[in-house]
Amino acid sequence: MDLTQLNARGLVLLGCGKMGSALLQGWLSQGVSPSAVHVIDPKPSDWLNAQGVSVNGLLPMNPAIALIAVKPQMMGDALGQLQALSGETVFLSIAAGTPISAFEDVFGSQAAVIRSMPNTPAAVGRGITAIIGNDHATPAQMDLAETLLSAVGQVVRLETEDQIDAVTGVSGSGPAYVFHLIEALAAAGEAQGLAPALAMQLAKATVGGAGHLAEQAAETPTQLRVNVTSPNGTTQAALEVLMDAETGFPPLLMRAVKAATDRGRELRG
Repeated sequence: MDLTQLNARGLVLLGCGKMGSALLQGWLSQGVSPSAVHVIDPKPSDWLNAQGVSVNGLLPMNPAIALIAVKPQMMGDALGQLQALSGETVFLSIAAGTPISAFEDVFGSQAAVIRSMPNTPAAVGRGITAIIGNDHATPAQMDLAETLLSAVGQVVRLETEDQIDAVTGVSGSGPAYVFHLIEALAAAGEAQGLAPALAMQLAKATVGGAGHLAEQAAETPTQLRVNVTSPNGTTQAALEVLMDAETGFPPLLMRAVKAATDRGRELRG
């Protein structure tokens, strides 16, 4: 990460909740100078106050980037605190449901705006974030946004802003689907006679381990599934239920992701 310009011009973080804190921790660990970071948060945590960054102080007039990490319902009041920043600052939003046009309305039609959709595994450095910029976001600004967001995981670039809703349905909301899978798998283990704590330990480790293997292995998830499935064995018996074309995972997840995507479009208006 080339931090020269960032440390010289500064970085503004609007909102330092769970996601903002995860990002800040990642930046500081990668060499961003605490003196370059200016945080605006109405209820700063003890952890934040101990990081050596500026909290609710005067902002630099020309920061390289202003990252917006407040909840959508707080957006209206919060954005006014950034309106005095120069036209050279890029505004990067990680707020769900707020389109690029909303930021252009506040900061001007010529403002450089980048919208992103992260997910909660960013809290442990294993997130994935999708980004899309408006026509005024330069390649260098897109690279800077990607660099900052990569502090908490992978970053992918979208072709159009409309794709954000599908990203929300897959990776934005997706961790909740996986958490529910863990809940359901543990409950199924209990139903077959396992103690609750043991069933939960097995379910967590199985899902976490399988996900890590899927990311690290050269084989596709399809091949990994085949590798585990012995003909007429226990796994095949389970997969005949899970892969049923009418009642199994495929149609269920298709409906779930579509519901989340459709809801994202409704919220966007």
